[in-house]
Amino acid sequence: EVYFKNLSKQKQKEGMEKNGNNHKLRVCVATCNRADYSKLAPIMFGIKSEPQFFELDVVVLGSHLIDDYGNTYRMIEQDDFDIHTRLHTIVRGEDEAAMVESVGLALVKLPDVLNRLKPDIMIVHGDRFDALALATSAALMNIRILHIEGGEVSGTIDDSIRHAITKLAHYHVCCTRSAEQHLIAMCEDHDRILLAGCPSYDKLLSAKNKDYMSIIRVWLGEDVKTRDYIVALQHPVTTDIKHSIKMFELTLDALISFNKRTLVLFPNVDAGDKEMVRVMRKKGIEHHPNFRAVKHVPFDQFIQLVAHAGCMIGNSSCGVREVGAFGTPVINLGTRQTGRETGENVLHVRDADTQDKILHALQLQFGKQYPCSKIYGDGNAVPRILKFLKSINLEEPLQKKFCFPPVKDNISQDIDHILETQSALAVDLGGTNLRVAIVSMKGEIVKKYTQLNPKTYEDRLELILKMCIEAASEAVNVNCRILGVGISTGGRVNPREGIVLHSTKLIQEWSSVDLRTPISDALHLPVWVDNDGNCAALAERKFGHGKGVENFVTLITGTGIGGGIVHQHELIHGSSFCAAELGHIVVSLDGPECLCGSQGCIEAYASGIALQREAKKLHDEDLLLVEGMSVTKEEAVSAAHLIQAAKLGNTKADSVLRTAGTALGLGVVNILHTVNPSLVILSGVLAGHYVNTVKDVINRQALSSVKTVDVVVSNLADPALLGAASLVLDYTTRRTY
Repeated sequence: EVYFKNLSKQKQKEGMEKNGNNHKLRVCVATCNRADYSKLAPIMFGIKSEPQFFELDVVVLGSHLIDDYGNTYRMIEQDDFDIHTRLHTIVRGEDEAAMVESVGLALVKLPDVLNRLKPDIMIVHGDRFDALALATSAALMNIRILHIEGGEVSGTIDDSIRHAITKLAHYHVCCTRSAEQHLIAMCEDHDRILLAGCPSYDKLLSAKNKDYMSIIRVWLGEDVKTRDYIVALQHPVTTDIKHSIKMFELTLDALISFNKRTLVLFPNVDAGDKEMVRVMRKKGIEHHPNFRAVKHVPFDQFIQLVAHAGCMIGNSSCGVREVGAFGTPVINLGTRQTGRETGENVLHVRDADTQDKILHALQLQFGKQYPCSKIYGDGNAVPRILKFLKSINLEEPLQKKFCFPPVKDNISQDIDHILETQSALAVDLGGTNLRVAIVSMKGEIVKKYTQLNPKTYEDRLELILKMCIEAASEAVNVNCRILGVGISTGGRVNPREGIVLHSTKLIQEWSSVDLRTPISDALHLPVWVDNDGNCAALAERKFGHGKGVENFVTLITGTGIGGGIVHQHELIHGSSFCAAELGHIVVSLDGPECLCGSQGCIEAYASGIALQREAKKLHDEDLLLVEGMSVTKEEAVSAAHLIQAAKLGNTKADSVLRTAGTALGLGVVNILHTVNPSLVILSGVLAGHYVNTVKDVINRQALSSVKTVDVVVSNLADPALLGAASLVLDYTTRRTY
């Protein structure tokens, strides 16, 4: 609230100049339960902080006013909001008819309230039956409706209610790109859709720094440690109440067997909720020493509890949405959230039909720590929503317009295209330079930063974080939304854990290094790490010659020799993450010594280091320089001098290049005979000098069945950065157990 007050003071003068009409927008915010209040409260604070633009009316109904669910209207009063109207709208009952009667009761009571308040716009959240009554009343009374979190898919009756509210609403605030596209596909007006992110994320992304141990002790006991307890929150599925009750029984049995301290929250007001409470009492949960059963936890405290839990289990949307901001493991049970976009931290147990299956899921997930996910927001939703509200023209016709197909191109519809381009932060960690770039979904390098790679681990990690933070800040100015961080590095990498197992001699102090955790914690973004050769292959698969090719191999020819193998559209890592070390294929038993310690590797012949070694030998024997060349005393002899000499007719230099190309060609023949790709892509600064020799060796040495393979030179200017970006842009977030 303080933040929004300060923000409003800074922008008040500017805002008043733009708003020639002094009419304040009268906004009615209606909240029905503890869950929707957690999303609406940040917006309410923002509206309240700008009294020169808005008048706020708060209407409270639904389970807020029921003692069995904690009388949660009190937390609205504690937040210092004046409640203008309290409506008792819940009809007690345990079946579907009670929900229908509750909707009917709300429809009877709401017209009088809306006639009295006469709001310019009503803000309605989500997909509850109470919200449907609110939207129906406002639409029939010609009141504009702003719907929060439309366009999402969960997989239950909630979908039907949510989409029904969408059709009644005049304006839409959605949280994800997919939700935005669903709204467009539902023929909603593009200009009235705001992709803002989830308002609760504005609070979530700063929540972890607060004192949390006292909160954990209050709700779970003095002896509980962080990451050593479970939060359980499960609701009835109204389309299959009997099955959801059975699943809840199995969940409680599994939690009892798992024997960890557990905080169990009472379910929502839905058909079947009373039966779930009876199951809890039948199993003695309220008196079990390992369990704490509560009707309600204030949102500020709840997010601290889930942020530091060992696991969250149940079927609440909070598990698949908000909890991802902390990387806390989540077990999502049943079908209630089937269609939701989820982060890496969510394990789905669709058919939780046995206690053992749920218990096994607990054993898999408990105590893990995943990268933080920002699928549902970046912490700046409320300023965007307030700006959107200010842009509403009350003089426009109230009647909705629908945009029937054909649909426009995929264009972000927030006010001034703040979220226009989905992008990745790409990091390339080479032997000499450290590079960070903002890369768009189309493979465009929007902005690039380059620094010398420090020699020590501490300095290197500090510089990576500094450059990433700078790039992430700049992304806002260039209209890019950063989805995650991809890192390309030399050496052997465990991409599952984001750890560099050990590196090449070119990068010092770079073994057993966890890159994912510190960068993810600092940026609140998911992080992926892979070997530079694998990243080059991924770049070709997404942006280059490998696009749409089922089986291909990429070879990088640079300071060293590396590569990546794509088989059946998937990258091959191998059992110990050592696959595609193509530079260390041995092509001669008595060849020159390689940096790996072996002899006769491709890298010992064809790498930039190998060519530099041969160039120095020729230079020491005065056999390198020819007419038109010169090397000063201060200048180091390099592979470039060898290539220049060969072009100017130096037969010795040309022979070295031919030998190097032949060694590379023999390695390619071995690859063809092993994995039989349909395409070989040569990448890197030396690729153009080797390609013809490689083709000649294939024609002479390969089996006839593989001689038809295409050998091409990559047309990508920066495969390492593009490959690091594709780690992020191509990642599939949904996991199914």
